[in-house]
Amino acid sequence: MEYVKFGGTGLEVSKICLGCMTFGEPGRGNHSWTQAEEPSRALIRQALEAGINFLDTANTYSDGSSEEIVGRAIRDFSRRDEIVLATKVFNRMRPGPNGAGLSRKAIFDEIDNSLKRLGTDYVDLYQIHRFDPTTPIEETLEALHDVVKAGKARYIGASSMHAWQFAKMIYTSRANGWTPFVSMQDHLNLLYREEEREMLPFCQDQKIAVIPWSPLARGRLTRDYDEKTARSETDEFGKTLYQQAEDADRAIIGVVGDLAKKHGVSRAQIATAWILQKSAVTAPIIGASKSGHIDDAVGALSVKLSAEDVAALEEPYVPHRVEGFK
Repeated sequence: MEYVKFGGTGLEVSKICLGCMTFGEPGRGNHSWTQAEEPSRALIRQALEAGINFLDTANTYSDGSSEEIVGRAIRDFSRRDEIVLATKVFNRMRPGPNGAGLSRKAIFDEIDNSLKRLGTDYVDLYQIHRFDPTTPIEETLEALHDVVKAGKARYIGASSMHAWQFAKMIYTSRANGWTPFVSMQDHLNLLYREEEREMLPFCQDQKIAVIPWSPLARGRLTRDYDEKTARSETDEFGKTLYQQAEDADRAIIGVVGDLAKKHGVSRAQIATAWILQKSAVTAPIIGASKSGHIDDAVGALSVKLSAEDVAALEEPYVPHRVEGFK
């Protein structure tokens, strides 16, 4: 495993982050394709044994079940201080007022609920899952600062939003002496590259870690264009993300397949190697429902794409409207 500094911080993380949305008791939450506890534990253990020290979950994944499974696995398979543990806040966790969002009340309630489910005193990275246009950013930022000062989080991060919103929040934090965001978890892969326009250059300039979600485009980059899976048929959010450019997507997926044959590796390794070679990217977040998914992610670290390979992968892309957070 390779390790890298987390943006401008001194924190060291593996260059592969294990995404934990796949882990959760079936029937809890909106996803029917999640893994129950025992198969989830096996995958977490495999990732830890491969040297992955960075795990990303969220309060909303399987209504908190992901956090519960991840927390128990960490206690059983590792030392807490060896793990960089990330979770998130924003999405609705209960009906009624204050059950979602980034108000001071919601943040204070949800960090305590997450820590209880995870069975830990702190998380290493506490992230806002989306931008909350209904709450003043000063309220959100000061609340996150207080969470850090209370010892409940070591760092704070953000996820998909407009670059101008992220910049406004960062500079408001700095102006007030509050804990600044150190990372951006955004939507980036060969089929969706709009973050290259503003967010990636901004993060690179400001030494902010970038940890892309869906680096394999919900698995679309790992198989033929017309091939379906149980997840692709039931992943309602995923269905909204990749409907804009069928011809371009089909062409990109074809190049991924050609290069996989050329290099003698899997398509997943080619798609992951592409995102790893981007200088702004710290660690892609890889979901896993099978042992081979972790093997592919780790193996991608050894795949070196030539400039010609990268050009071939990128050439068919066409501009997209923003997807993933609007």
